[in-house]
Amino acid sequence: MSVINYVYILECSDNTLYTGWTTDLKKRISAHNSGKGAKYTKSRLPVKLVYFESFSVENFKRTPTDFGCTDPAVRCKKAATAREYAIKKLSKKEKLKLMSGFKLPEDFR
Repeated sequence: MSVINYVYILECSDNTLYTGWTTDLKKRISAHNSGKGAKYTKSRLPVKLVYFESFSVENFKRTPTDFGCTDPAVRCKKAATAREYAIKKLSKKEKLKLMSGFKLPEDFR
């Protein structure tokens, strides 16, 4: 089974947005909602998954060397965390635009 890295956006109970990164999306959302996630979300429960992007190691086996590394797993993680950082820098308005039209798959609802 291929490792997948996820960048995700949560909507908090106070209507703010939280962006994070993980390799197990369902487990991470559960951790957030049980108060064991990020400090930011602990006081804004419950949180709801509203957007995510996935990065598969398989895709990085077929791409040229980037991020100064040849290991596809490391490059995949670096791509995901770079994307997380880029999304965190967006304004709420820009994040909402990014999320518009995104349909959460059934198994993540």
